[in-house]
Amino acid sequence: MRGTLVRVSLAVTTMVALAFLIPLVLVIREIAADRTFTDAERQAAALQPALVITTDRATLEPAIASVPAGSGGRIAIHLPDGSVLGRPRASEHSVATARESARSFRVRAGGGWALLQPLLLDQGRITVIEVYVPDDDLEHGVNTAWLVLTGVAVVLVGGSVVVADRLGAQVVRSARGLAAAARSLGTGDLAARITPQGPSELQEAATSFNTMADRVEQLLANEREMAADLSHRLRTPLTALRLNAAALGEDPVAEQTRNAVAQLEREVDELIRTARRSSATIEAVGCDAAEVVRERMDFWSALAEDEDRPWQLVGAAEPVRVPVSRGDLAAGLDAMLGNVFRHTEEGVPFSVTLHSGRDAVILLVADGGPGIADPVSALRRGHGQGGDGSTGLGLDIVRRLAEATGGEVGLGRSVLGGAEISVRLGGGTKESVVRRSRRAGKSRRGRRRPGAGAG
Repeated sequence: MRGTLVRVSLAVTTMVALAFLIPLVLVIREIAADRTFTDAERQAAALQPALVITTDRATLEPAIASVPAGSGGRIAIHLPDGSVLGRPRASEHSVATARESARSFRVRAGGGWALLQPLLLDQGRITVIEVYVPDDDLEHGVNTAWLVLTGVAVVLVGGSVVVADRLGAQVVRSARGLAAAARSLGTGDLAARITPQGPSELQEAATSFNTMADRVEQLLANEREMAADLSHRLRTPLTALRLNAAALGEDPVAEQTRNAVAQLEREVDELIRTARRSSATIEAVGCDAAEVVRERMDFWSALAEDEDRPWQLVGAAEPVRVPVSRGDLAAGLDAMLGNVFRHTEEGVPFSVTLHSGRDAVILLVADGGPGIADPVSALRRGHGQGGDGSTGLGLDIVRRLAEATGGEVGLGRSVLGGAEISVRLGGGTKESVVRRSRRAGKSRRGRRRPGAGAG
């Protein structure tokens, strides 16, 4: 913006300066020429009294030398008898024309102009006074005027550029301050505000930004308080559920129930800690995706064995860091695995694959069920009512988890014959996700069919 304002000011001021400078120089040149010819006419008129009195050469020579042009050898007198006093430069034809017309005029002569001034004497005799004006005299003072005017134009153009640059700097400074505050707010600094300055439009924008930031901070604080209150309300039924689970006995189903209750309590505790965290800053979070996947597969494997579902876990042996919290990643994976158990028949196999690349981490959940008939609708928030084919909020949670890291969610057909949900976490492009998904599909084709106990 600053450079644009400077260039616009430079262009406009230059055009205005040229629009005045060029005509003004031409006018000065005309004035200088008129002044020079007027002076030549004045010197020719100064000789007329002497010519009226006498045409004697000896008498006229001092009179000619008394005028500046005469002393410089630029005056010639064409006498009636045809003789010439001084150094003539005009042609004889021009002199004859001046005698016949009895009027003064200018003719081109050598490196300048000759002013021919006829003078009528007694008995009809005509004398022609010739005053030579060099071209240099016509340009006298023009170059100096040109330099002065050019200097004035340069000063005006430079001044306009400086003023435009200062005004542009003020506008740019205000715009950059607003952009910096917006970036700070976007990175989680909810205390970011800006002092309104600059043009009135930018001041209004800064005021609106501050109002928006205040509103966002208040909304987030209210949301955290509501989440904290809801979490605390869950503690009472959770306590009752834990006590009831403790009384179920020692069989495997009871143990699974107690583990589920313990996991639910941990999630509620994490939700309370997150809700109570200061809303002034959003801390960077991350976790080991492989550890989370192994932990959740330990939970789901018990249910898979109860339903005779073959399953497979691939790629979770080495640590894989992802920029999401442990609870969010576990919730997303639970949502995808919950869909497998909810929308496929017992005995249908499934697999979980974790790919770690240079610019992204991809989590794939595949099953051998009927697949997803409408992938677009499946990713819409709240789609379905809990019946067959319904996805509720599960895949929406997964989608928001991926988008929070700059990733995405893809739905397709797996090598097991059913649905495949691919979640890209972190950086990367769509093309890299497609390539990884294809490579993952090829690698799985070479493996055995998922079998029980692979976790």
